[in-house]
Amino acid sequence: MNASVAGHTTLLVVGGGISGMTAALEAAECGREVVLVERSPTLGGRTALLYRYFPKMCHPTCGLEINLRRLRANRNVRLLTMTEVTAVSGRAGDYAVTLKQRPRYVNERCTACGDCARAVSAKIRNPYNYGLDEIGAAHLPHGMAYPQRYVLDPSIIGTPEADKARAACKVDAIDLTMTEQTLSLNVGSVIWATGWKPYDAARIQPYGYGRFANVLTSLEFERLADPAGPTGGRLLRPSDGQPAKNIAFIQCAGSRDENHLRHCSRICCMASLKQTQYVREAYADASARSTIYYIDIRAIDRLEDFNAMVHADPTVAFVKSKVARIALNEGNGNLVLHGVDTEGYHRYATEHDLVVLAVGMQPETDGVQLPDDIVLDSSGFIEGCSSGGQFGAGAASGPLDVNRSVQSATAAALRGIQVVHRAMRAEKQ
Repeated sequence: MNASVAGHTTLLVVGGGISGMTAALEAAECGREVVLVERSPTLGGRTALLYRYFPKMCHPTCGLEINLRRLRANRNVRLLTMTEVTAVSGRAGDYAVTLKQRPRYVNERCTACGDCARAVSAKIRNPYNYGLDEIGAAHLPHGMAYPQRYVLDPSIIGTPEADKARAACKVDAIDLTMTEQTLSLNVGSVIWATGWKPYDAARIQPYGYGRFANVLTSLEFERLADPAGPTGGRLLRPSDGQPAKNIAFIQCAGSRDENHLRHCSRICCMASLKQTQYVREAYADASARSTIYYIDIRAIDRLEDFNAMVHADPTVAFVKSKVARIALNEGNGNLVLHGVDTEGYHRYATEHDLVVLAVGMQPETDGVQLPDDIVLDSSGFIEGCSSGGQFGAGAASGPLDVNRSVQSATAAALRGIQVVHRAMRAEKQ
């Protein structure tokens, strides 16, 4: 692709999660040409890795499938996966963009038959289950992957495993000669929908993440509960594979903390409330217990009803406390939470067989080369740009849930369209 492919009437959307898909589709359905760039092999972002949405407890297919159907039907969107933005220069209405596209080693002929995966025995840690299990080095990322095309991990290129994949493919879709490409284009506006990443729980040293096998993040627990996840939906302790039936959920793990993230990440309370219901569903005899350790529960608007429902659940307990530290009971592998219950101000040392940390949200832009004129807030989220032609959308602009991310992305698309229209008017004058 070269600069002549796109122009100042085109919008570039960086990031193919729910926000990026929404922004691209809203602009495309208004008649604008859109280039949608995603650095992973598939669209969907972290939304595709959820087991359920709150508060309706429906599967992400409810929203993602609709967007994928819209995307397949719209010729105004050009999708580039495994692609990153390396440079943006220019001004509103006239940006020059440089992209780097990594090789997939599988071309458009792929029918997703799976022959290559069956031929390859090499395994890699599965990024879509946050490394909790392994996946084949030739794989379809997950069931909802779009495009429905396999990918070969670079670790097997140049080895007999790659040759096995090529030999197994009946439609000549395996291309081991693919190399990294540098692409360039011109666009009128850029929408940064780069999403968010979890705060590194290992930095919260008193909680022992990385040292204690039975301390997980909320994102890892989400995959654990999913029938398509590493344990087939069974809530099993990583240390010994035994059922976890006494689970602690620790709120504000890294958020609202001067030593870590100063901001409230906004989704964590609802995520933990939702996950207590996974525990209830996993044990039909109501034999399991969930305990939420919290500073305060931030559930607003329609979400308050969900909060009230969980509070009424006899299998869920609430302890108003910031957990001070976690220790290991080496005799049984359980975890002992130490702290002070501020309702009564008494100390506790409570044992649980699994601990889930509701980790805070950071902007994924920490790992993205942003243009110099992008304006960030104190937490690194995108507020806009000084030239007025680039915008943040969804969780790239602040800690937002799925619903508010979609609203934010729609607003960003409209602002991007305005920039393009102004450039078109200026050209006619």
